[in-house]
Amino acid sequence: MNLNFQILSDRATLPTRAHEGDAGLDLYASEPAHIGPGERWQIGTGIAVEIPDGHAGLVLPRSGLARRHGISVANAPGLIDSGYRGELMVLLLNNDPADVFRVEPGDRIAQLVVTPVILAEPVAVESLSGSERGDGGFGPTGR
Repeated sequence: MNLNFQILSDRATLPTRAHEGDAGLDLYASEPAHIGPGERWQIGTGIAVEIPDGHAGLVLPRSGLARRHGISVANAPGLIDSGYRGELMVLLLNNDPADVFRVEPGDRIAQLVVTPVILAEPVAVESLSGSERGDGGFGPTGR
């Protein structure tokens, strides 16, 4: 499958895979930023993508940024619907308690995973079918 990207900025970088077979495409910053401790910053990538119908794009954090600098994607996963054609923006959050995180154009800031979606229609019903778990949520599984 081909994934169409439009370059919107002369500082944009086309997404790449670090290794053959990687699920995620690395997304690159097209603008500088400095994110203070506990702050979040919206960073442009300078690209737009055409997600195929029946699919969605998920913007996910890069594990290396999280491990080394405490950087995460604030709304992870960020959701890109197939009808969206605007610039891909990444909302980074600096979880480090002391250090400012600096971003320069060309830095890898997140990754994009394209996945099929089931477009289920919501239907109101009187009751749901039973299950072994029932309504036990937030961890109370008895184990």
